[in-house]
Amino acid sequence: MKKLYSAANQAVENIGDGSTIMVGGFGLCGIPENLILALAASGVKDLTVISNNCGVDEWGLGLLLKNKQIKKMIASYVGENKEFERQVLAGELEVELIPQGTLAERIRAGGAGIPAFYTPAGVGTKVAEGKEMRTFDGKEYLLEKALKADFSLVRAIKGDQMGNLIYNKTAQNFNPMIAAAGKTTIAEVEQLVQTGELDAMQIHTPSIYVQGILVGKQLKKIERITVQEVKTG
Repeated sequence: MKKLYSAANQAVENIGDGSTIMVGGFGLCGIPENLILALAASGVKDLTVISNNCGVDEWGLGLLLKNKQIKKMIASYVGENKEFERQVLAGELEVELIPQGTLAERIRAGGAGIPAFYTPAGVGTKVAEGKEMRTFDGKEYLLEKALKADFSLVRAIKGDQMGNLIYNKTAQNFNPMIAAAGKTTIAEVEQLVQTGELDAMQIHTPSIYVQGILVGKQLKKIERITVQEVKTG
């Protein structure tokens, strides 16, 4: 069995100042809400955060940004976050913007033990500045290094006591590769089941990648409830 946390603050208590963390999700879809809230309340600072984006002004990773807990953000786009823009323009936040496919592959490579790879994405742009270039079959490629983190925070719809995880539809997004690329991976799950209850063919993240589990209820602000009017008579 993996370590089961009874509270979100316990799950993140080992994340210290200056840590590098990866956070699953795409926008607000599939983010580990309770773990992020606990980090915001912890006061930890000077974080390097690797994620697809930095949430919005009042939710997700935007809460850490608002508290000025993030020193550097490695992401694929800014998103709808005015505070992100303000901090960048004011020189308060270091940002590395990466093409989304390259970001995904750099994270995947980190989890797979691949130190670097060549890609054509970014050739001829600012992305290529300072990076090694090579030509293959008459086409230019640039060298991109793998990304890894001290801690990975992910969210799944189901997990078992061994740490096997299943993600919900599009909430799978960056979560599986981020789960594999952290030295310590903490999974926030909506439902915890007994070992053996999950269909082995449906598991997205095997237990070997997970060190701790938190059961939490999410607000899921990205979701909208839609109901159909039922006509009677």
